[in-house]
Amino acid sequence: MPTYVLVLAGTAGNGKGLLGAVHDRLGRDGLYVLVDATGVTAATAYGVRAPADDASTVALYELPYDAGPLRSFERFVDVVAQGGAKAAQRAASARERYGDHDPAALYIGPGDRDNQSFLTGALLAGVPVSILLLVPYVRRWRGRLAGATRSKKPGSGRPRHPWLVPAAALASAAAVALTASLVFDQTRSSAAPPPTAADLGSRLDRVTEGLKHDAVYVDPESPRVLSAGRLSELHDRIRAFTRSAGGGPVYVLLVPQISEDESAGQEDVFTAAVHKRFGKDGLYVVADPLGGFIDVYNYGLRLDGDSLSFDLPDAISFGDRAAEEADDHALGDRLDALMTYLDKVPRTDEPTTEDGWSPTPEPVGDNVLPPLFSGDFKPGLFVGAVTALLALALTAGALAVAGRVLRRRRPVPQASSAPPLTAPTNPSRSYLRRTARTELGALADEFTDTARNAAQGDAPTGAPDTPDTPRPDLPSQARAWDCFDAAMLLVDGELDTLGAPEPGPAVLVAVVVLSRAGRAALRGEAGDLCCGVNPLHGPAVGRHHVRVSAEGTRRRRLPVCALCRDTAVAEPAAVHSLLMTLPAPDDGDGGRVAYFDADGPLTAVPQGIPRLIDEVRETTGVQ
Repeated sequence: MPTYVLVLAGTAGNGKGLLGAVHDRLGRDGLYVLVDATGVTAATAYGVRAPADDASTVALYELPYDAGPLRSFERFVDVVAQGGAKAAQRAASARERYGDHDPAALYIGPGDRDNQSFLTGALLAGVPVSILLLVPYVRRWRGRLAGATRSKKPGSGRPRHPWLVPAAALASAAAVALTASLVFDQTRSSAAPPPTAADLGSRLDRVTEGLKHDAVYVDPESPRVLSAGRLSELHDRIRAFTRSAGGGPVYVLLVPQISEDESAGQEDVFTAAVHKRFGKDGLYVVADPLGGFIDVYNYGLRLDGDSLSFDLPDAISFGDRAAEEADDHALGDRLDALMTYLDKVPRTDEPTTEDGWSPTPEPVGDNVLPPLFSGDFKPGLFVGAVTALLALALTAGALAVAGRVLRRRRPVPQASSAPPLTAPTNPSRSYLRRTARTELGALADEFTDTARNAAQGDAPTGAPDTPDTPRPDLPSQARAWDCFDAAMLLVDGELDTLGAPEPGPAVLVAVVVLSRAGRAALRGEAGDLCCGVNPLHGPAVGRHHVRVSAEGTRRRRLPVCALCRDTAVAEPAAVHSLLMTLPAPDDGDGGRVAYFDADGPLTAVPQGIPRLIDEVRETTGVQ
């Protein structure tokens, strides 16, 4: 069908009324469509059968606001081609689906690109730096935790492939950069095509051509603000000024200045472009028929620049209240006042030329988004690095708390050199229970590791891997097994709960002594005796007569550790203070007794580890 399309920069009022007026003037039937910068705004069929209203509805609802006029007109034509029934159905569906919200936008703005750049920078720095900081830190934490809760083969905390973490960080950076480039792939902020040279020069050419015929150029598409009489008076004033002393040509441009034009609404840029194309010096006056502003620019006349740029009365430049309320902004009266003011402007000895201060706009790049790796990308890198450091601090705090909890649940087994210095003389039930569970668990772990290492031909767990490393021989392994077996008998085979009902203090001490002796045997340090003053002191270095009570001079020949031996030699009367006591059976008074007087297998401790093992087996009825 005949189709007539009106493409206008902007429309206001009744679009269908405009189409009707054009149809009446043209006198031809067909489909009339009005398109502006946003899309199809009105459509009416005259003398033809076309679903104009439904097609307009579909184009309005189905497309986002930034789809642009071309997509809008294409959608309009597609719906018209479907016919009336399908167009009506599609229009109803579009209203129902998009009645409360618009479709997602097709384009992003510079602010969105800044956000994308910032996010890309933050991830590009934050993810790799987090990997470089957190992975080694967590690995070291786990190594410390593992080393604290069980014996660990030296060197097992070091990564087998130290290049993996830097490689992972580098790979993550490449992945972030590639993913961001693919996801944030927008290059334009609008559907509008970039203007051509002809687009940018069309208005300037039109104005320049008009000035060749008339010193007053009136934009034909703008409201008429000067009557014929006013125009005649203005021409007379211009001719008079041109002939005056120090005067010259005056060119009045009644042209609107809006941000969408080739000069981006900057009057000085527009005037400079017109002067360059027109090629004639003079006084250029820009009078905006829409905004009502008047600006004056001097090119080559002997007029004082400050009087034109800074001293021009506001009543002329902007108008008074009455001018603001008037439809024509009182431009006729104000231009007449301007000519009167120009007659009084001081003359100069030399011609002056207006220096424009506004940067020349680049409309071709107005809708081009900046590159992704620019703008806020660098601040994003900084924030990402700082965030990685904060994540490290938070992780360190969280792991510190987790480490305390885990160590509280399963405390650190004592090193062989530590017990004499750290073992309490009067241990509580909770201390003995916690220590027994820790030491027995460590022995079980080392037993498993030793079996695995033996199959692989490695050094024993917990020993330095050197040619002089002592390796557990078969008797030592047998001793370790006997200690582990006896300890498990005392707790009924319950490694975690230590049996039920809960063993007494003497049994718990025996479990600790047997577990430590078993671990020592696995390290190739098997010994038959432990300290008889305090079994928790660890291996004995010999026997010595010691006082076991503060009352009297009763002495016993007991195996002693280095600490107790030195005390027995230097301060014999003080050795009894090192004697371990245990909580007495529940009698209500909270008393304590010497460990070898408590019920249980500890009476065999002074006779050595083998005797303690036999005592446990005899007590539990196991051969």
